[in-house]
Amino acid sequence: MLQIESPQRKRSTARKLSVGLASCEDDVLAAQRLRYRVFADELGAHLDPRTPGVDHDIFDPYCEHLVVRDDTRGNIVGTYRILSPLAAQRIGGYYSENEFDLTRLRHLRPRIVEIGRSCIDPDYRSGAAIALLWSGLARYMATMRYDYLLGCASISMADGGHAAASIYRALGDKHACPPEYRVFPRCPLPLGALRVDFDCALPPLLKAYLRAGAWICGAPAWDPDFNTADLPILMQMNRVGAKYARHFVQRAA
Repeated sequence: MLQIESPQRKRSTARKLSVGLASCEDDVLAAQRLRYRVFADELGAHLDPRTPGVDHDIFDPYCEHLVVRDDTRGNIVGTYRILSPLAAQRIGGYYSENEFDLTRLRHLRPRIVEIGRSCIDPDYRSGAAIALLWSGLARYMATMRYDYLLGCASISMADGGHAAASIYRALGDKHACPPEYRVFPRCPLPLGALRVDFDCALPPLLKAYLRAGAWICGAPAWDPDFNTADLPILMQMNRVGAKYARHFVQRAA
């Protein structure tokens, strides 16, 4: 397993944070417990009741788990789940295929890494933890020589979906992918039945993806378990903007 944090350890001067791939089952379990606290306890997601306090699904054993650790306290405070092309082949597909038809990305599969389940402990949302997660992802992609990141940017459906529809409409074609990369939601957000004139701030993760040069690859899907509208995101690593390349990619080198 690739060890991002060794031999060069990535630290935040403020909190002594480090980033790396989980190297033992205890670290994976800690990341899954963090996910549960954020997704279920904080955001109200309906997760598998058979594993109370732990967010776990069939993809977890096939994934690598990028974690940010508070070295002073020894606890995991941020995580990203990474599914490599080979791992996706072993399990039979990407998690995103539960929500989207990815047929048009078929030719890219050997070069696509899927990311998901991104979350950070509420006490560590000042920016340092997400910066470390991004630097870890950049190092992983550079080391493994993969070209594309695939994932979803989630927008809350707490208002019934009007904010999500408004954000999607406001983004328009500015960040749209080339037509040949378009994907299609299996459970589409009913855009025709929703207001699209709300003035809504972009969720921080979506804003970060777009600033880094990611494409939106289609209309949002509704995820009933998490009660979110999910926008399909594809990031071609050689399109990452210069600002983000300096901040994340060079930091991970």
